[in-house]
Amino acid sequence: MPRTIGILVGSLRKESCTRKIANAIVTLFPASLQPRFIDIGQLPLYNADLETESPPVPWVAFRDQLRTADAFLFATPEYNRSVPGVLKNAVDVASRPSGRSAMAGKPAAVVSVSPGAIGAFGANHHLRQSLVYLDMPTMLQPEAYIGGVAKLLGPDGAITQDSTREFLRKYVQTFEAWIERTIAK
Repeated sequence: MPRTIGILVGSLRKESCTRKIANAIVTLFPASLQPRFIDIGQLPLYNADLETESPPVPWVAFRDQLRTADAFLFATPEYNRSVPGVLKNAVDVASRPSGRSAMAGKPAAVVSVSPGAIGAFGANHHLRQSLVYLDMPTMLQPEAYIGGVAKLLGPDGAITQDSTREFLRKYVQTFEAWIERTIAK
């Protein structure tokens, strides 16, 4: 039975390099992994005062989508050496109310994307810190820092370098194995 992979992209721009990399990665998914992009741009900022019997409708819909995923792939750019606010907000909304996280225990992987040389290393590790706290078993190796991303993408958003495509193919294979090992526990 195919596993549903929730894809959360930390950039809201339709033509962002992060979104293009996420789109390219899902083309490498085997039939056993079914991607589902989950929109995070419509979420009101997390405010515990709104965590009542009737929380905001977008929070409820988002949490429901997350609960139906078997695992998650996070694709993030780096803003000011950290995770974009919109992605951090999504993680905060998903993790509440306390003790009822919609993502707890589900396997995850992180891909970070940057036009610079270090491939959004800071954002990748800041996001991992949050995922560990949320009890999301996050794939350790291989780490995926995609630097110089503009040079790796063609006009159609496809990856133009064979070495990058092959790295991401192996990344997906390892992620699939990680999901199966984690869920089997």
